[in-house]
Amino acid sequence: MDTRKCMDLAEAIIDGNPPDDATYGELARMPERYVLNMLAGSDAIRKHFFGSTVHLCCILNAKSGKCGEDCAFCAQSVHARTDAPVYPLMAMEQIRQGAKYAKANRIPRLSVVTSGGRLSAKEVARLAGAAAGLAHMDVRFCASLGTLGATDLAVLQRAGINRYHHNLETAASHFGKICLSHAYADRVKTIMAAKQAGMRVCAGGIFGIGETDAQVLELGMALRRLDVDAIPVNFLIPVPGTRLARIPRISALRCLKIIALLRYLLFDKEIIVCGGRTANLGEYHSMVFQAGASGIMTGNYLTAPGRDPLDDHTMIRELGFIAA
Repeated sequence: MDTRKCMDLAEAIIDGNPPDDATYGELARMPERYVLNMLAGSDAIRKHFFGSTVHLCCILNAKSGKCGEDCAFCAQSVHARTDAPVYPLMAMEQIRQGAKYAKANRIPRLSVVTSGGRLSAKEVARLAGAAAGLAHMDVRFCASLGTLGATDLAVLQRAGINRYHHNLETAASHFGKICLSHAYADRVKTIMAAKQAGMRVCAGGIFGIGETDAQVLELGMALRRLDVDAIPVNFLIPVPGTRLARIPRISALRCLKIIALLRYLLFDKEIIVCGGRTANLGEYHSMVFQAGASGIMTGNYLTAPGRDPLDDHTMIRELGFIAA
């Protein structure tokens, strides 16, 4: 597709007439060398639905390591051989410090993330109590605690944790090569349970793990069917000791193409570029907004250093956006 056709698609989407699946397939197959053709349209769609606002969030690794799940990309899995930190669920004061960090750095949302297949009911209650006790700090909480069921999700929702994060990770057709210890359907079930509990859902995936263009689109369409509220886009940072330690990095242009494709497809949803932003995009990382991102995760990742929030605030301001 040339730039004019991409803009025609964007204008149709803005007018309430998204294309059919065959057209999305054509967009997904566009060679990387032509990805810049997509960006004027993806930027126009982002601007229409989100204006000049950039959503900021950060994460707190509240329980680390010794995860019994076998996910090929994860440094915290017991099946990997890494030096990832290992510690139990943080005490309330440590979670308070995470909230203070978010507030001091003008980051509106803090996602509390824990390792393992899921937290126990007792741990969920502890975390819910901590969140309820920090309501006065004016920081919005998101939780990523594994494959919880309806009862535990309701506990979180009553405590004021209004958004649950649970990635599909990758397309259903690729999932069995990446996650060996649980099923794709388990993840879908958790997302549906969170929605039924009245929570907003943040669900996306990790890219650069051997997926094809068709599988990027497959994942995007699954997220569209699930009608999630926000889509975190992660790019693999290969970690020595994991099954994907030697997989080649994808190019910066492919990263931009993935973001742009998701913006055309999930036009009115929050798209947040998270892990691997600077490591994979390098000097192109500020172009994620032109590609269609409406938010970024700032600060450190779970087991790897990230980007200083001050630098991200400066970038956002210099690009003419408003952090929110």
